[in-house]
Amino acid sequence: MKSVVITGSTRGIGYGLAEQFLARGCQVTINGRSASGVDEKVTTLGEKHSADKVTGQTGDVTKPEDHQAVWDTAVAKFGKVDIWINNAGIGHPMLMVWEIPAELVNRVVDIDLKGVIFGSQIAIRGMQQQGFGHLYNMEGFGSNGRTRPGISVYGTTKAGLRFLTQSLTAETKDTAVKVSALSPGIVITEFITDQYKDDPQGLEDAKRIFNILGDRVETVTPWLVDKVLSNDKSGARFEWLTSRKITWRFLTARFNKRDLFTE
Repeated sequence: MKSVVITGSTRGIGYGLAEQFLARGCQVTINGRSASGVDEKVTTLGEKHSADKVTGQTGDVTKPEDHQAVWDTAVAKFGKVDIWINNAGIGHPMLMVWEIPAELVNRVVDIDLKGVIFGSQIAIRGMQQQGFGHLYNMEGFGSNGRTRPGISVYGTTKAGLRFLTQSLTAETKDTAVKVSALSPGIVITEFITDQYKDDPQGLEDAKRIFNILGDRVETVTPWLVDKVLSNDKSGARFEWLTSRKITWRFLTARFNKRDLFTE
């Protein structure tokens, strides 16, 4: 039975991953910044799946000691951590670089890049000590080198994350630790819509592309979880929205109308 830790997992993709791991019989430790939010989701997941297979730990991913607390909670409950997924992240409004307040730049970099570095440090140290484990980092827009106006700071952190993941794969080559990457594509959650909260017309304009290329959490997360559980190779990269899939989506868009923004 695999023990899985997922940072930033009280909503969105992280919560979807937690549900899918539990549905497959895994033990799961969730994490979020709000104690009430973590407690609520632990209760909900426990009632839906199995209360003895889920636990949670609050924590701010910008603090190494909070990552350690998440690790310690998982080990205290389940005795080990087989899989650690650095999922926590935030975005920012669709603004040019010079329009983004310095404090928001710091926040995005602290969470989306430094938070992953700190999480990786704690996970790898713990996995080296226990003698096994697989670390996964969650990619996003910018990881593949593509650029787009309005998302530069977030994209920069994801470009750096790709480098980090590749470097960690090399650094752990001769150890018991494996490192890989997950690329979920465009998943329609609050993470996406919050980027347009001050620009509702911008969201309306973007919906056409999102409805072609995007997917819901419940579509993407089962595929990701199955890939993780079947993988024993370091350096793997599981990409949901491949170039071939993008081409097919555009070719068939006229005949396959989708609306991902309605319940």
